[in-house]
Amino acid sequence: MRHFGHISPAVRESLFFREPCEFHTGSSPHVLSAALGATLYSPATRPRLADDVIKQAGQGVVSMVLCLEDSIDDAEVTGAEANLVRQFADLEARDAEVPLLFVRVREPDQISDLVQRLGSSVRLLSGFVLPKFTEDRGELFLEALTAAEAASGHRLFAMPVLESPELLHLETRGETLRGIARTVDKYRDRVLALRLGVTDFCSAYGLRRAPDMTAYDVQIVGAVIGDVVNVLGRADGTGFTITGPVWEYFRLQERMFKPQLRRSPFMGQAEELRTALIEHDLDGLLREIELDRANGLLGKTCIHPSHVLPVHALSVVSHEEYSDAQDILRPERGGGGVLRSAYTNKMNEVKPHRAWAERTLQRAEVFGVAREDVGFVELLAAGVTG
Repeated sequence: MRHFGHISPAVRESLFFREPCEFHTGSSPHVLSAALGATLYSPATRPRLADDVIKQAGQGVVSMVLCLEDSIDDAEVTGAEANLVRQFADLEARDAEVPLLFVRVREPDQISDLVQRLGSSVRLLSGFVLPKFTEDRGELFLEALTAAEAASGHRLFAMPVLESPELLHLETRGETLRGIARTVDKYRDRVLALRLGVTDFCSAYGLRRAPDMTAYDVQIVGAVIGDVVNVLGRADGTGFTITGPVWEYFRLQERMFKPQLRRSPFMGQAEELRTALIEHDLDGLLREIELDRANGLLGKTCIHPSHVLPVHALSVVSHEEYSDAQDILRPERGGGGVLRSAYTNKMNEVKPHRAWAERTLQRAEVFGVAREDVGFVELLAAGVTG
């Protein structure tokens, strides 16, 4: 699989200076953690879940979470587990290409039970999402995952969700973060990424952000995100990939941009498409994606297919960013110094900007580098039209 792999090679070549790399479930954690992109959540109760997974893969989704936790009623859990087992068997029988698939469980015991029940179709499973992760609770989840991996002989990753009240409350946040850091460091080879449960953060104070506000506008939430990145997202080799929070607003159908795109040529439609995004409550999403990256987050939790392409289009590295990163990381710049960018519009200071450049090239590997005259609108338009 690859990002923008659902569009034709000819169109992809016209968009990218450097195309996104191919990757698969056996790729290195370094690649997979950066490649998660827009991780689409789906309730595990859906009766045609296998069809949904295949459909989304064909429309550019590369990672999905099949949820047994908050998205379903407590009384539905047993039926949802049985449905998951059936749907995985269906996917295996059809031998179709699927995204990276994760299951969000409620309790540690579900991990070993589900892995055993999946049988040979466990090969389609990339891992588990671990809710309300703290040091004590997280240790149990990760021990269960380690045991299930050993029993099945199949590599399994964990994606802890940071959403507990202890993390939100100021008086317990510091020790909670330190405990989480100890736990994920102990199981570093199994932790693919850390996810933020911003809806739970808001819930603790009876808050809900409006569609014209980002998570960073809610100061109590923005403060937690900053502290999480401070402790767990450092660029010194101790940090983890931390993904952006969910955007909970959507409208109409997932192909809602089609009318706008049919009325205008492939290029030169920026204002029209921007208007469509605003009309469909996605202008706030775009601002939040930009703020995610500015605050050290990569990828995003998504609950609607219409969010996927904007996340991926804004994750592509611009030609200017790529040029700056390459200049900073040239071997002859190892001693430091300051240089004018190739675009002659900024200062590149080699030592302070080195970590940014390394992360930019990691993103460029999985999302690609746009051609000099290609921007977000062209990438989004191509992704929608296929």
